[in-house]
Amino acid sequence: MGAERYIPIACAEHERLEYAVLRGLELDLTWREPGGGARRARVRPLDVFTHAGAEWLRLQTKSGETLTLRLDRILAFSQAEPS
Repeated sequence: MGAERYIPIACAEHERLEYAVLRGLELDLTWREPGGGARRARVRPLDVFTHAGAEWLRLQTKSGETLTLRLDRILAFSQAEPS
């Protein structure tokens, strides 16, 4: 079984993620897990990068977990309200 083909996200969304990385903004992020379920968390984006023909987001959750997500798995995101 081959890997799922990467589908680029809209340039405006890519720019919003890069801006969040540069400014150190927290995001409320919802994404699709590899098994198909959705996950939502407040995260701090660390890096947006290209690797193996796809674009990726490296992030850290509030619990300290570091994850790397393919951008086309992101379902929604917004700047987090201060807690």
